[in-house]
Amino acid sequence: MTPFDVVVLAGGAARRLGGVDKPGVSIGGRTLLDRVLGACPDAGRAVVVGGRRATARPVVWAREEPPGGGPLAALAAGVRHVEADTVVVLGGDLPFLRDGGVRQLADALTAGDAEGVLSVDADGRDQPLVAAYRTEPLRRELALLAAEHGNLTGLPLRLLVQELRLLRIPAAPLASFDCDTWEDIAAARATIREHGNVLDEWITAVKAELGIDLDVDTGVLLDLARDAAHGVARPAAPLTTFLVGYAAAKAAGDGPEAVSRAVAEAARRASALADRWAAEADGAPGPATGTGPSTGPESGTGTESGTGER
Repeated sequence: MTPFDVVVLAGGAARRLGGVDKPGVSIGGRTLLDRVLGACPDAGRAVVVGGRRATARPVVWAREEPPGGGPLAALAAGVRHVEADTVVVLGGDLPFLRDGGVRQLADALTAGDAEGVLSVDADGRDQPLVAAYRTEPLRRELALLAAEHGNLTGLPLRLLVQELRLLRIPAAPLASFDCDTWEDIAAARATIREHGNVLDEWITAVKAELGIDLDVDTGVLLDLARDAAHGVARPAAPLTTFLVGYAAAKAAGDGPEAVSRAVAEAARRASALADRWAAEADGAPGPATGTGPSTGPESGTGTESGTGER
């Protein structure tokens, strides 16, 4: 796995937003800046160029002088704090960036001899703020541009990228979508609520809010909730999934993989219990097959002997 740092450019005047603090705008309950930082869980060091604000993860703050000097000046200020040989450079307004896309950029850079890897959007446009660069060539070109022009204030990013040896790769759908206007923000907020996106977006937001770094098979938990709701009672669904989470938490000391296994096993056992409960309510014959006691009355099942017979 390629080690890398990340620099996020989170300054700018946001004139098309009326001067609002754009990185602090909420999309799906998380700020734009936190959404970008959340796409970089593997970054060794996160450097944010812009005004200080609360963030979901620790960052190193930097600021170009004078503030508002443009993307090249901001990038130069951020790169001064980079320690890794590879740096991923991102805009602070990318609501749909994912960690897989960030990792792809870093890995593609180290797999070849290019000095930078740029994402290319669906319209064929270079995205130098969704990119990975080798740190030293990046610093070299920034220094040369500063020497040539006297400073970097107001210079466009294209002056930098045209001097580097680049590899271009297609961006994932929406990965380079940025929020420059209120219309963009409204579109982003609507997109995360679409049927195909809302569940993943919600789970990601909840994990970020609770500080949980865990891959969970949501399909297993949804199936369990359905079985509990249909086979027992609707309120059983959230309570059952809570108890599964509690059982998994007991394995937390053994690491995330152990917790994931514990979730799967607890969900399997609880789902089987819900099936047995439903079978009894339907009058299915035969002995109980659970791991607990198989005799004795079950509250609310209408059984006399605990065998599932009415």
